[in-house]
Amino acid sequence: MDETDFRFMDFKEIVENLIVRDNSPSIPEAIERLFNDIANINRDSMAEIQDAQVEEMAVNLWNWAVTKRVGSVISEEQKAKLRHVACKLVCMCEVSTASEDAIRRQILMNMKTGKGWVDVGNAMMADGFFQAAMVGLEQLYCKLMQRASTEADITLQKSAMERDLFKVVSYQAEAAIALGDFQRASSCSLRCKDMLIRLPKMTGYLHILCYNFGIEAYKQNKYDESSFWLSQSYDIGKMDKNTVGPEMLAKVLRLLATAYLDWNDREYCDKALHAVNLANKEHLNPAGIFLKMKILLKSETANEELHEAVMEILHLDMSLDFCLNVAKLLMDHEREFVGFDLMKIICERFKSSEDIGKALLLHIDMLLQRKEELLAKEKIEEIIIGHQRGRKLKPELVSCFHNILWQKAARSFEVQNYAEALNWYHYSLRFYAIDKTDLDLAKLQRNMASCYLHLKQLDKARASVREAERHDPTNIFTQFYIFKIAVLEQNSTRALRAINTLEKLITGVVPKENALRVDKDSPVTLLSLIAQFALENGQQIVAGKALEYLAQYSEDPQQVLSALKCLFRLALPKVSQMSESESRKKEMDRLLACLNKAVLKIAHSFHDENSTEDSTVNEAQWFRKIAWNLAVQCDKDPVTMREFFILSYKLSRFCPSDQVILIAQKTCLLMAAAVDLEQGRKASTTSEQTQLLNRALEEINECKHIWNILKETGNFSGDPCETLLLLYEFEVKAKMNDPLLDSFLESLWELPHLESKTFETIALLAVEKPAHYPSIALKALNRALLLYKKKQSIDAVKYSKCVRNLINLLVPDGVPSTELCPPEEIWGYFEDALSFISHTEDYPESETLWLMVKSWNIGIYMYGGKKYVSAEKWCDLSLHFLDHLGSLKRNYETQMNTLYGELVEALSKSKGSVFNEEDWNKASKQ
Repeated sequence: MDETDFRFMDFKEIVENLIVRDNSPSIPEAIERLFNDIANINRDSMAEIQDAQVEEMAVNLWNWAVTKRVGSVISEEQKAKLRHVACKLVCMCEVSTASEDAIRRQILMNMKTGKGWVDVGNAMMADGFFQAAMVGLEQLYCKLMQRASTEADITLQKSAMERDLFKVVSYQAEAAIALGDFQRASSCSLRCKDMLIRLPKMTGYLHILCYNFGIEAYKQNKYDESSFWLSQSYDIGKMDKNTVGPEMLAKVLRLLATAYLDWNDREYCDKALHAVNLANKEHLNPAGIFLKMKILLKSETANEELHEAVMEILHLDMSLDFCLNVAKLLMDHEREFVGFDLMKIICERFKSSEDIGKALLLHIDMLLQRKEELLAKEKIEEIIIGHQRGRKLKPELVSCFHNILWQKAARSFEVQNYAEALNWYHYSLRFYAIDKTDLDLAKLQRNMASCYLHLKQLDKARASVREAERHDPTNIFTQFYIFKIAVLEQNSTRALRAINTLEKLITGVVPKENALRVDKDSPVTLLSLIAQFALENGQQIVAGKALEYLAQYSEDPQQVLSALKCLFRLALPKVSQMSESESRKKEMDRLLACLNKAVLKIAHSFHDENSTEDSTVNEAQWFRKIAWNLAVQCDKDPVTMREFFILSYKLSRFCPSDQVILIAQKTCLLMAAAVDLEQGRKASTTSEQTQLLNRALEEINECKHIWNILKETGNFSGDPCETLLLLYEFEVKAKMNDPLLDSFLESLWELPHLESKTFETIALLAVEKPAHYPSIALKALNRALLLYKKKQSIDAVKYSKCVRNLINLLVPDGVPSTELCPPEEIWGYFEDALSFISHTEDYPESETLWLMVKSWNIGIYMYGGKKYVSAEKWCDLSLHFLDHLGSLKRNYETQMNTLYGELVEALSKSKGSVFNEEDWNKASKQ
């Protein structure tokens, strides 16, 4: 068996398996495979199978698709595919030898398959099946003619054939419509129309088909095609009025008239009018009458003719709603003369109707739109008086009445005619006094208050707002008017209370059941208006609070930044004049929070594609300078100062990195690190200190990066930044016991530009708790002294202080530290100091005195330790320092000599002093 035979046998197996299934998930997949394979199968590929077998397989597949209720499993398109496959199989059978029944079956299957494809939107696929059906009809006709014996038999056979032919041609018309082929569709429909003489029962079908074609063309704005199909539908419908009733004919004609009307060409207005007149003759309907009015208005008919048409409508006893719609139509087309005349007649004719309120309200609305305000007021009075006397408006009309009045008041308000607006609001208030339903009285009172405020009638405005507050205290607009009146009365306390209430409304914490739920946009907009109003009336504190809330709740970054800028302009002059106090601290904290908000919004704008780079940079520059200035003003509050400097630094990062910005960034980080280090020294707990030191280290590292960039932009040889960074970093590493401290110091010792003061600071930091590195302190002080000595002109005061620090390190509490330094080296430092004093007249006398006392105390300490030789040596050294005292020498000379004499006498009497001295020297060298 060859490949083709194998493929067909596989195909046959799929068909057989499919028709025994009722509901299987694999059915759609099987259908798709059959549909794809049928194009590759022909009669030669199944030569071994008889026609009868193929036909049986096709019929079984067809019946399974048609009769099985598998809608939940396969779609209409899949059903069309199954019919497609079955029809192709049937058509593979030999036609020349096929029976009449077989040919009829093929014709039916081709028709149904083609129609199925049309119904699922694939007209291209359908066309081939309709062509095959036409061929089958011709073949069947030949067979029937060959065996027909009588005229009656021929007529009967032709009639049956024509019915099928009619269906095929009508289906072809549907396919042509789907393909947008108007010419072919119209040709097919006209052919079907000619066949109606012999097939009158098909009249209703063809009539509806053309009507549907007309609707579809109208929806696509193809008015020429639509008018053709609707004309055909009407002509065909007239052929059998027993089948097509006058209501349907009128409906077709109305749509035809609408198509002519919408064609938007004056020449078709007459055709539209003719069509609608025919429709109204066929079946009088309100829709037809209304359409006729539209056509007459479109064709610019004279008022006299329109009036006649209106009278005809009134004679027809149409409903009130219909008459009102006609009146509105007339007014919309600016036919006021006819429209108002009609309204008078309507109001008179339906005055006893319970729906007369509709007419009255429409009449008032029309009068107001045409600026006939006096007449409108008469009608309004008529409604109010009628309502008082029992002729009440229906509940649904009450709100309409108020809306008309409020809209007119709003229009008057827009043109700044506030007194007139009040008149209209008063009508609404009068009506409410009679009918206390369906009115937002609080809103009405607020609107009236707004008018009174514009008219400078503060007392009346206050009364209206009081009423609004009584009915709706949690409404944002009520609070807005409370605020405005408070500002005008210069009552800042009440104004601030209103702002705070508004803020609670924004956050949704008003403690009242069923409190008004509002969109945040409304309160935020009001906050902007509140700030503006407060500023215009000199209430800066109130304006500041409104601006603060505006910045807090607005989601518009630009609005937030504008509010903050305005807030700072108000606050800065005030805060700069405040003395140090709790109030100043609170104000600084508030400004700090505002700057944090500015940073967030600028960051948002910086990453927003809709924001321009220049505007974002300008905003960042402005707020950066503000943060800097506030930091400078916080010299007595270092923690707050640091926060402002950090914010200034953050804002500077949104600016171009030119030299000015880099210098500012460097300074901000240096100041922040200095504050963190200072706070670290004062920290009460180890964890707090560690946190502060780590934060300082981050700032130091960032500052080092900026400093390296800055150095490339110019000469900064006089800038102490690098030295400060070294000192700051050393302090952090020393206090955190950093294991890399030694490697850090190795590079530090080799730096050529460090001064004596730097080494002295390193020495102090090395022993400042919790750091304890006396050896580093000793090395640093030695370097400091060396640098002092290298200078041509030595500053004796600074040198003396460095000597004092060194000796205090080596002799804490008057006791020499032999662990840090051997005794002879300590002696050497004192001798160096004495030598320096002997060659310098500028050495401070107080420092010489200090050295004298220090050396004497060491001698006494040695004496107490039975180290008599050393004791005499140190005391003798003390007397040498005494010789260099100036005015103070007289105060100490007698006493020191006396003490020294007593010491020498005591030493001469002592025994074993040599032994003890040697023991002490050995111990000190170990």
